Amino acid sequence: MNRKGFIFDLDGVIVDTAKYHFIAWRNLANSIDIDFTELQNEQLKGVSRVKSLGKILKWGSKEISENQFTHLMQQKNDDYLSHIEKMDKQEILPDVCKVLDFLTEKEQGIALGSASKNARMILKKVNLIGQFEAIVDGNDVTKGKPNPEVFLNAAKELGIQNKDCIVFEDSVAGIQAANAADMISIGIGDAAVLYEADHVFNDFTEMDIDFIKKLIKE
Repeated sequence: MNRKGFIFDLDGVIVDTAKYHFIAWRNLANSIDIDFTELQNEQLKGVSRVKSLGKILKWGSKEISENQFTHLMQQKNDDYLSHIEKMDKQEILPDVCKVLDFLTEKEQGIALGSASKNARMILKKVNLIGQFEAIVDGNDVTKGKPNPEVFLNAAKELGIQNKDCIVFEDSVAGIQAANAADMISIGIGDAAVLYEADHVFNDFTEMDIDFIKKLIKE
Protein backbone atom coordinates (compact mmCIF):
# COMPACT_ATOMS: atom_id res chain seq x y z
CA MET A 1 0.00 0.00 0.00
CA ASN A 2 1.13 3.50 -0.83
CA ARG A 3 1.21 5.31 2.51
CA LYS A 4 1.64 9.06 2.23
CA GLY A 5 1.72 11.72 4.91
CA PHE A 6 -1.00 14.36 4.74
CA ILE A 7 -0.15 17.34 6.94
CA PHE A 8 -2.79 19.97 7.64
CA ASP A 9 -2.36 23.47 8.96
CA LEU A 10 -5.17 24.40 11.37
CA ASP A 11 -6.21 28.06 11.12
CA GLY A 12 -7.89 28.75 7.79
CA VAL A 13 -7.54 25.15 6.60
CA ILE A 14 -9.51 22.98 9.04
CA VAL A 15 -11.34 25.71 10.95
CA ASP A 16 -11.70 29.42 10.37
CA THR A 17 -10.12 30.73 13.55
CA ALA A 18 -8.46 33.43 11.41
CA LYS A 19 -11.49 35.68 12.03
CA TYR A 20 -10.95 35.41 15.80
CA HIS A 21 -7.25 36.22 15.42
CA PHE A 22 -8.24 39.30 13.42
CA ILE A 23 -10.71 40.50 16.08
CA ALA A 24 -8.16 39.93 18.88
CA TRP A 25 -5.27 41.65 17.03
CA ARG A 26 -7.51 44.57 16.04
CA ASN A 27 -8.66 45.01 19.66
CA LEU A 28 -5.03 44.94 20.81
CA ALA A 29 -3.83 47.42 18.15
CA ASN A 30 -6.72 49.79 18.86
CA SER A 31 -5.99 49.63 22.60
CA ILE A 32 -2.58 51.20 21.91
CA ASP A 33 -3.93 53.67 19.30
CA ILE A 34 -2.84 51.77 16.19
CA ASP A 35 -5.17 51.23 13.23
CA PHE A 36 -5.35 47.63 12.05
CA THR A 37 -6.79 46.48 8.73
CA GLU A 38 -7.76 43.11 7.26
CA LEU A 39 -4.97 43.57 4.73
CA GLN A 40 -2.43 43.85 7.55
CA ASN A 41 -4.01 40.82 9.19
CA GLU A 42 -3.24 38.80 6.03
CA GLN A 43 0.46 39.44 6.70
CA LEU A 44 0.18 37.87 10.16
CA LYS A 45 -1.19 34.52 8.93
CA GLY A 46 1.09 31.67 9.91
CA VAL A 47 3.36 34.07 11.83
CA SER A 48 4.13 33.63 15.55
CA ARG A 49 2.54 35.85 18.20
CA VAL A 50 5.87 37.54 19.03
CA LYS A 51 6.60 38.41 15.41
CA SER A 52 3.00 39.50 14.82
CA LEU A 53 3.06 41.97 17.70
CA GLY A 54 6.45 43.23 16.47
CA LYS A 55 4.93 43.94 13.04
CA ILE A 56 1.93 45.78 14.54
CA LEU A 57 4.22 48.00 16.64
CA LYS A 58 6.33 48.73 13.56
CA TRP A 59 3.24 49.67 11.52
CA GLY A 60 2.16 52.02 14.30
CA SER A 61 5.74 53.34 14.87
CA LYS A 62 5.43 52.48 18.58
CA GLU A 63 8.03 51.40 21.08
CA ILE A 64 6.97 49.70 24.31
CA SER A 65 8.70 48.11 27.30
CA GLU A 66 9.41 44.39 27.49
CA ASN A 67 6.85 44.06 30.30
CA GLN A 68 4.14 45.74 28.26
CA PHE A 69 5.04 43.55 25.27
CA THR A 70 4.54 40.39 27.38
CA HIS A 71 1.32 41.81 28.84
CA LEU A 72 -0.08 42.62 25.37
CA MET A 73 0.73 39.14 24.05
CA GLN A 74 -1.16 37.63 27.00
CA GLN A 75 -4.05 40.07 26.47
CA LYS A 76 -4.30 39.04 22.79
CA ASN A 77 -4.28 35.35 23.65
CA ASP A 78 -6.92 35.73 26.37
CA ASP A 79 -9.16 37.66 23.94
CA TYR A 80 -8.65 34.98 21.25
CA LEU A 81 -9.30 32.13 23.72
CA SER A 82 -12.57 33.71 24.81
CA HIS A 83 -13.76 33.28 21.21
CA ILE A 84 -12.50 29.73 20.65
CA GLU A 85 -13.95 28.64 23.98
CA LYS A 86 -17.34 28.78 22.22
CA MET A 87 -16.29 26.70 19.18
CA ASP A 88 -17.97 23.43 18.16
CA LYS A 89 -17.99 21.14 15.11
CA GLN A 90 -20.07 23.70 13.18
CA GLU A 91 -16.80 25.63 12.80
CA ILE A 92 -15.13 22.94 10.65
CA LEU A 93 -14.69 24.29 7.12
CA PRO A 94 -16.74 22.71 4.28
CA ASP A 95 -15.64 19.25 3.06
CA VAL A 96 -12.67 19.00 5.45
CA CYS A 97 -14.32 15.96 7.08
CA LYS A 98 -14.90 14.36 3.67
CA VAL A 99 -11.15 14.53 2.95
CA LEU A 100 -10.11 13.39 6.45
CA ASP A 101 -12.56 10.46 6.36
CA PHE A 102 -11.30 9.34 2.94
CA LEU A 103 -7.65 9.49 4.08
CA THR A 104 -8.52 7.53 7.24
CA GLU A 105 -10.34 4.92 5.17
CA LYS A 106 -7.28 4.59 2.89
CA GLU A 107 -5.01 4.25 5.97
CA GLN A 108 -2.93 7.29 5.07
CA GLY A 109 -0.79 9.18 7.59
CA ILE A 110 -2.65 12.25 8.90
CA ALA A 111 -0.89 14.96 10.89
CA LEU A 112 -1.44 18.50 12.06
CA GLY A 113 1.34 21.04 11.53
CA SER A 114 0.30 24.34 13.07
CA ALA A 115 1.92 27.41 14.64
CA SER A 116 -1.03 27.60 17.04
CA LYS A 117 -0.31 26.81 20.68
CA ASN A 118 -4.03 26.16 21.12
CA ALA A 119 -4.26 23.51 18.36
CA ARG A 120 -5.07 20.53 20.60
CA MET A 121 -7.74 22.46 22.46
CA ILE A 122 -9.37 23.56 19.17
CA LEU A 123 -9.30 20.02 17.73
CA LYS A 124 -11.00 18.77 20.91
CA LYS A 125 -13.65 21.51 20.69
CA VAL A 126 -14.54 20.57 17.09
CA ASN A 127 -14.29 16.85 17.87
CA LEU A 128 -11.51 16.05 15.35
CA ILE A 129 -8.58 15.22 17.61
CA GLY A 130 -9.06 11.46 17.08
CA GLN A 131 -8.44 11.78 13.33
CA PHE A 132 -4.82 12.85 13.70
CA GLU A 133 -2.04 10.34 14.13
CA ALA A 134 0.46 13.12 14.89
CA ILE A 135 0.00 16.66 16.18
CA VAL A 136 2.85 19.17 16.01
CA ASP A 137 1.91 22.67 17.16
CA GLY A 138 3.45 25.87 18.47
CA ASN A 139 4.37 24.16 21.75
CA ASP A 140 6.59 21.63 19.96
CA VAL A 141 8.73 23.87 17.74
CA THR A 142 11.20 26.69 18.24
CA LYS A 143 11.21 28.06 14.68
CA GLY A 144 8.11 29.49 13.02
CA LYS A 145 7.11 29.14 9.38
CA PRO A 146 8.57 29.73 6.73
CA ASN A 147 11.09 27.56 8.61
CA PRO A 148 10.01 23.97 7.82
CA GLU A 149 10.57 22.62 11.37
CA VAL A 150 6.87 22.03 12.10
CA PHE A 151 6.38 19.93 8.94
CA LEU A 152 9.68 18.05 9.31
CA ASN A 153 8.66 17.05 12.85
CA ALA A 154 5.21 15.96 11.65
CA ALA A 155 6.74 13.75 8.91
CA LYS A 156 9.10 12.25 11.48
CA GLU A 157 6.23 11.46 13.86
CA LEU A 158 4.31 9.80 11.01
CA GLY A 159 7.45 7.87 10.05
CA ILE A 160 7.07 9.02 6.44
CA GLN A 161 9.76 10.56 4.22
CA ASN A 162 9.47 14.28 3.42
CA LYS A 163 9.09 13.68 -0.33
CA ASP A 164 6.04 11.48 0.42
CA CYS A 165 4.27 14.21 2.40
CA ILE A 166 1.57 16.60 1.22
CA VAL A 167 0.89 19.85 3.07
CA PHE A 168 -2.39 21.84 3.10
CA GLU A 169 -1.77 25.51 3.94
CA ASP A 170 -3.53 28.86 3.69
CA SER A 171 -0.55 31.14 4.32
CA VAL A 172 2.42 32.20 2.19
CA ALA A 173 4.80 31.39 5.07
CA GLY A 174 3.28 27.91 5.33
CA ILE A 175 3.59 27.21 1.60
CA GLN A 176 7.23 28.34 1.71
CA ALA A 177 7.84 26.05 4.70
CA ALA A 178 6.30 23.06 2.85
CA ASN A 179 8.41 23.78 -0.23
CA ALA A 180 11.55 24.11 1.90
CA ALA A 181 10.76 20.71 3.43
CA ASP A 182 10.63 19.17 -0.07
CA MET A 183 6.94 18.31 0.33
CA ILE A 184 4.01 18.81 -2.08
CA SER A 185 2.36 22.12 -1.17
CA ILE A 186 -1.37 22.66 -1.60
CA GLY A 187 -2.67 26.17 -1.06
CA ILE A 188 -6.14 26.66 0.37
CA GLY A 189 -7.25 30.17 -0.55
CA ASP A 190 -6.45 32.81 -3.14
CA ALA A 191 -4.26 31.59 -6.03
CA ALA A 192 -2.93 35.14 -6.53
CA VAL A 193 -1.54 35.09 -2.97
CA LEU A 194 -0.51 31.42 -2.78
CA TYR A 195 1.15 31.23 -6.21
CA GLU A 196 4.23 29.45 -4.81
CA ALA A 197 2.12 26.34 -4.04
CA ASP A 198 2.17 23.25 -6.28
CA HIS A 199 -1.67 23.30 -6.41
CA VAL A 200 -4.22 25.86 -5.18
CA PHE A 201 -7.92 25.45 -4.34
CA ASN A 202 -10.27 28.05 -2.86
CA ASP A 203 -11.38 25.44 -0.34
CA PHE A 204 -11.90 21.69 0.02
CA THR A 205 -15.23 21.77 -1.81
CA GLU A 206 -13.22 22.35 -5.02
CA MET A 207 -11.03 19.32 -4.38
CA ASP A 208 -12.44 16.06 -5.67
CA ILE A 209 -11.58 12.64 -4.30
CA ASP A 210 -9.87 11.71 -7.59
CA PHE A 211 -7.30 14.43 -6.89
CA ILE A 212 -6.61 12.92 -3.45
CA LYS A 213 -6.34 9.43 -4.99
CA LYS A 214 -3.77 10.79 -7.45
CA LEU A 215 -1.73 12.25 -4.58
CA ILE A 216 -1.72 8.84 -2.86
CA LYS A 217 -0.61 7.05 -6.03
CA GLU A 218 2.11 9.50 -7.12
